[in-house]
Amino acid sequence: MSDTIIILTEEPLAAVDAGNISDLYGPDDDVELVLLVPADTRRNLLVDVIDQLTMLDLPGALREIRERPDTETVRAEAADTLATSLAALASVGAKVTGMVANGDAVASLVAKVKESGARQAVVVTRPHAVADTFRLDWANQAQRKLGLPVLHLYAGSGFIGDS
Repeated sequence: MSDTIIILTEEPLAAVDAGNISDLYGPDDDVELVLLVPADTRRNLLVDVIDQLTMLDLPGALREIRERPDTETVRAEAADTLATSLAALASVGAKVTGMVANGDAVASLVAKVKESGARQAVVVTRPHAVADTFRLDWANQAQRKLGLPVLHLYAGSGFIGDS
């Protein structure tokens, strides 16, 4: 019987992310990865702008204010993120399936973990200054709801979030 690890990502996974995830289990382990990419269009504009400003990204902060993507655009971007991420994980030999999750990202992760009996959950995000500081990030929310370890990785790096 294989173990399942559920992965929630807001960013397309790169080779470094796939490597970090594949390091969670050994080469002889029978592990199935299930990838979730949220297509939730709800945004907190103030938090998004503050996140960009803390990264010293003034153009990004201005983009957050000016650009309001429509639902179709957000869903298409989620599908692209899913395809890119599945390819990255497959390139390191992972057995992986995935889906675009509708609705609340954390609720989708929690439901999938419970449905599959997963042994672990992984959340991959870019840094979010406000949410990470006040422990409101997806990993902390999921950990509180699940009562099991949730690993928080920052996309494109080997850095682990504080969850």
